[in-house]
Amino acid sequence: MKKTHIILLVLIAVAIVVLISYTGDLSSYETIGSAKQKQGKFLNLIVKMDKSVPVEYDPVKDPNLLKFGVQDSLGGHINVVYHNTMPTDMEKSERLVLKGKVQGDTFECSAIVLKCPSKYKDNAEANKNQPVAITN
Repeated sequence: MKKTHIILLVLIAVAIVVLISYTGDLSSYETIGSAKQKQGKFLNLIVKMDKSVPVEYDPVKDPNLLKFGVQDSLGGHINVVYHNTMPTDMEKSERLVLKGKVQGDTFECSAIVLKCPSKYKDNAEANKNQPVAITN
């Protein structure tokens, strides 16, 4: 074989390895039930905060420890441990996207993405008395 063929084969092998490593980072959204069956695997959860479980966060004692409970749309529940500061307005958020791993019966979260309620939701009462602009 020529040197160019060998170099080309090596480059193709490297490209395949890089593509395979990137597909390991791609993760679909899981339910809490399916996440509990995938212990230790990195995954994403779409959940809302469980208001019946108190949020444990003391910025004076330990500003990098946040514990709270969440539930998914199917009613599954899990406790979350997040080793970072509490995101602003997290309690007001409609949905949370949690990235991390299930370890035992808790979700070890590495990132939280807030899904806030839209400021532009249609509200018939609010729009009822608004003037209408007419253009010719």
